[in-house]
Amino acid sequence: MFRVAIVGCGGMGSTHARCYGRIAGAEVVGVMDQDPEAAARLAAAANARAYTDAHQMMQDLTPDIVDVCVPTPWHAEYVCAAADRKPRGIVVEKPMGRTLDDCERMIEACRRNDVPLFPAQVLRFFPEFAEARRQVLAGSVGDVACVRTRRGGPFPRAWQNWYGKPAWSGGVVMDLIIHDFDWLRWTFGDVQRVYARALAAQQAAANPDVEVTKDYALVTLRFASGVIGHVEGTWADPSGFKVSFEIAGNAGLLEYAFNQPASPPFVAALEGDDATRAAVPVPESPTASNPYELELAHFLGCLERGAPPDVTPEDGMEAVRIALAVNESAAAGRPVTVR
Repeated sequence: MFRVAIVGCGGMGSTHARCYGRIAGAEVVGVMDQDPEAAARLAAAANARAYTDAHQMMQDLTPDIVDVCVPTPWHAEYVCAAADRKPRGIVVEKPMGRTLDDCERMIEACRRNDVPLFPAQVLRFFPEFAEARRQVLAGSVGDVACVRTRRGGPFPRAWQNWYGKPAWSGGVVMDLIIHDFDWLRWTFGDVQRVYARALAAQQAAANPDVEVTKDYALVTLRFASGVIGHVEGTWADPSGFKVSFEIAGNAGLLEYAFNQPASPPFVAALEGDDATRAAVPVPESPTASNPYELELAHFLGCLERGAPPDVTPEDGMEAVRIALAVNESAAAGRPVTVR
């Protein structure tokens, strides 16, 4: 039995708690949030103990798994604290960290304490994306020349409008289309150079303290393999959450599009006052499989078998590296080499 403690009781913390409840051999024993009401709500739903202090929770419960789902700037703080207590494993939501220094701190803390760290880059566990990668690697479309992805919907609102603070969230680039950066790198290899236009990144370059109520990014990626990628991300589409991709090769085209309101309804997690906060959409797959459950079950299964997970801490850091280069490009208005 894996005894799980969740740090952060917002949208992703709640999503993970529901998933653990459906995984045989997993039990959520504690949840923590600085908001006592949020902690109490999730604790009641998960039949767990509620805390407002993560250190106290870990001391009291000695969990096997610590799952960190707080806003991005605090990932490193909680992951490093958890690593020092040597649980069987740590899950950290994407993006792994707000900076490369944060990512390196987490990797070092977990390596020093011999604790497996699993960045929750869930797009790899969406069956439709996993199948597209399988077909690309099998040569179904021949030599790939170009790939396009699009992801986005309405602007998310949460605790202290942290999504709207580019210095905290990194905007739509760091928080949302980092999904695509990780999947594209997994499928097509390393990215050499990026060029981007992004609303929040450009505004933040002029005023680091700016808060935004919408964001949009259009990114060109040049892969070492020669593939060209085009990634579009938006937090300015009020008509619902949409995901699509096209993969064009000299032997065919793979195409996929999914509009959540027109398909199975998306999961909505409300943060703060329900009357004043908009729902934060948690993307679903149109297949019967729950990708969030698949990724967590994969990690627990790897721990049981003593096998390395499919997503490494270095994978999580490389996705952050690409996102940081994209925001740098958008702010400077020039191509940036990924380094």
